[in-house]
Amino acid sequence: MLNIRLQRTGKKGQAYFRVIVVEHTKKPKGKYLELLGSYDPHMKKFVVKKDKIDAWIAKGAQVTPTVNNLMVNYKIWDKPKMQSWKAKKKVAGKPVAEEEAPKTEDTSKEEPVEAVEPAAPAAEAEVAV
Repeated sequence: MLNIRLQRTGKKGQAYFRVIVVEHTKKPKGKYLELLGSYDPHMKKFVVKKDKIDAWIAKGAQVTPTVNNLMVNYKIWDKPKMQSWKAKKKVAGKPVAEEEAPKTEDTSKEEPVEAVEPAAPAAEAEVAV
């Protein structure tokens, strides 16, 4: 199955994406069949060749949800948005990610302790003796 998807390029912290057609079994940074456009999230610039995308869809290529949502956001086509992520399942009230991660103590997130005033000075004298 062919996918029309994003391929990340650019340095760390300077993401830049290509819109490509690739076999779904290929590695994300591997060779692609055709370059259809690019996306620069920093400049908010999305450039694609719509006629080529339509031609690949006619041949049976599937558009990934992220590419579909970008095309809807930039008004390249009038299709509904797709859900591009799935919520994590909760197990016994806790997210799965919290159970798998090792638990570490973080003192900065402790709840504030309320100050308790002594009941009477005589009570303190009895405790101190």
